Amino acid sequence: MRFSFAHIFMIVFLPFLGLGQDIHWSHVNRQPLYQNPGNTGLFVGDLRFTGNYKDQWRNVSLPFSTFAAGVDGKWKKRGLNWGALMFYDQVGDGKFKTMELQLSLSKQLKLTADSVHCLSVGVQTGLNYRQVNMSKFYFDNQFDGIAFDPNLPTLESYTNDTRTNASVSTGAVYTWNRSKTEQLTLGIAGFNLNRPNQGFYGQKVQRDRRLSLFGGYERPLNADWTLLPGFSFNLQGKYRELVLGSQARYTLVNRLGTYRAVDGGIWFRSRDAVIVRVGVAIQNWSVALSYDTNISKLVPASNLRGGLELSAHYIITRFKPKSVIHRVCPDYI
Repeated sequence: MRFSFAHIFMIVFLPFLGLGQDIHWSHVNRQPLYQNPGNTGLFVGDLRFTGNYKDQWRNVSLPFSTFAAGVDGKWKKRGLNWGALMFYDQVGDGKFKTMELQLSLSKQLKLTADSVHCLSVGVQTGLNYRQVNMSKFYFDNQFDGIAFDPNLPTLESYTNDTRTNASVSTGAVYTWNRSKTEQLTLGIAGFNLNRPNQGFYGQKVQRDRRLSLFGGYERPLNADWTLLPGFSFNLQGKYRELVLGSQARYTLVNRLGTYRAVDGGIWFRSRDAVIVRVGVAIQNWSVALSYDTNISKLVPASNLRGGLELSAHYIITRFKPKSVIHRVCPDYI
């Protein structure tokens, strides 16, 4: 049930073969560093903090829980942007855990002198740690001939239940800033380009490369309402994930340094779920909450229940006083 996402375009179209999947979010545009390394530093401000939490499949098995936290900012002296992303994921009876730390670096290029057309190119690399608790599983050796006895030894021998590997990713994001309030964004990225080995017991199990495409459009309808449609497509091995939909944002107040807005919308994950999302923005804070309603063949087990997801952004903008030059008049004038 886990689906997965100008120097990069030839790299990401390498063959996508093998086993293994990445985590996925319903808030496809609310974890920018995971979505595309080119998103690093791509915001208005100086420092951005992001957080995500997802809880799903409580009605099917043990809950699948995923947590992510990221930070990115501007390295103005070098003309670069930097970022760091950490996530933790736990699934299933064996409490299969994935912990990952990714560092990213990006460069924003102006395609036109007026900055209407821009391209942000980024790279990302980090470590992936995985662990499974085999003592949480049951085996046929624990059947005594009459009944199942969990206290009997499993007679199974596992030499290693952890695995650490490194991954490399890259991506590019194009932005068309038609005006201060209207913007088109398109991105393409390739993840797990080195196809790290994630097999536990001597078997080589390479993690699939993941191709990720996304797009978003911010279109003001009037002074108060803004439409924000978008899509996200991920291809990883035999798995495909398409999420598309839109938010509508209503600005409550935006004057004299005060900003308040609310938004809501519906998104669809093809052949899997309907996602209803609401959000609120207050000054530099924005928070979004969604719920996935399962519509796949898993409905008899899920009873339409999917997962709850929460995301938050906070942006710091440093105050920059204007440099005023005073001319001092001599005393004798």
